[in-house]
Amino acid sequence: MSLCGKGSGSDMGEGELIKMLEDIREKTGVDIYPSPRGGEETRFSVEWEGAMRALYLEGTGEEAESKARLAAYLISGVGIEPHMADKAGVLVSVLLGEGGSWRAIRFQSRYSLPSCSCFAVEVLPDKRPQEAFAHIERCLGDDDLTAFVEGGIAIVKFVEDGQTPFEFGQFICQSLYEETGIHANVGVGCEMKSFGDIAASYNQASAALRMSGILKARGEVHSYREYLLVRMLEDLPRSRLKEYLEQFRVLGAEDVLRDPEMANTAEEFLESSLNISETSRNLYMHRNTLMYRLDKIERTTGLNIRKFSDAVTFRVITILYKLLQS
Repeated sequence: MSLCGKGSGSDMGEGELIKMLEDIREKTGVDIYPSPRGGEETRFSVEWEGAMRALYLEGTGEEAESKARLAAYLISGVGIEPHMADKAGVLVSVLLGEGGSWRAIRFQSRYSLPSCSCFAVEVLPDKRPQEAFAHIERCLGDDDLTAFVEGGIAIVKFVEDGQTPFEFGQFICQSLYEETGIHANVGVGCEMKSFGDIAASYNQASAALRMSGILKARGEVHSYREYLLVRMLEDLPRSRLKEYLEQFRVLGAEDVLRDPEMANTAEEFLESSLNISETSRNLYMHRNTLMYRLDKIERTTGLNIRKFSDAVTFRVITILYKLLQS
């Protein structure tokens, strides 16, 4: 069987093999050649078009053998995995981390995806997911990818225009609502240098959505970078979280967090970078009313969240409290 189901002529098969070797060199840095060049090199065999074919790479020893195994996996797998033709299905397995980075690299080679940086986004529409999916596809570039994954819509965006992951998430969210009337929550993963690491970015996008739900975060677009502290604390046992919360010994903090009005005021103030004027505008609240509430929070907790250090302490207490309540 030849690559991509093309003809089985020897010239065509050789041309496809050369293209595959060039693609692997471009995406992995491993230089493989079809005939010996002399000097210290490693010879290995792969299955290609139903027969064993000898290939070579420079160097010997354990590192060279590891590269040879990677190359054999990438090359031989092209013709012997019929399911690789199910592009959406394999993309889902890649995003979920099944098969590791090798499967991702092979998928990249199989579909001639770009070698630039990329990131993953997860979109959870509030209704009409098929319509949302179709609209998202229309918004993407030719090389970008999308698939349904575990109840959400996953997007792989290749970075070529300088748009940040968060800006892209905002664009998708706004476009969905303006064009279809569909609201969506969007999780954004970090930018990865290569497609081989895209599963990590997708995991981050999913985690951002999950943690935004735990914290009842405002807004519709949630970047993983916002929740790094949450993610670190979430990995700790609940007993340790309780211990940390007790160590802060901020009397009255739970009273503020249980009061929706006071908790919302504090949250908006922190989200507005401790800016009184911006918080007043966002809450449609008179400046004097806001000052009164901030004073009340200070009287209740002993924390003046107008100061950066106290604001950080209040944020950590909030996260600990909400993680323990989840």
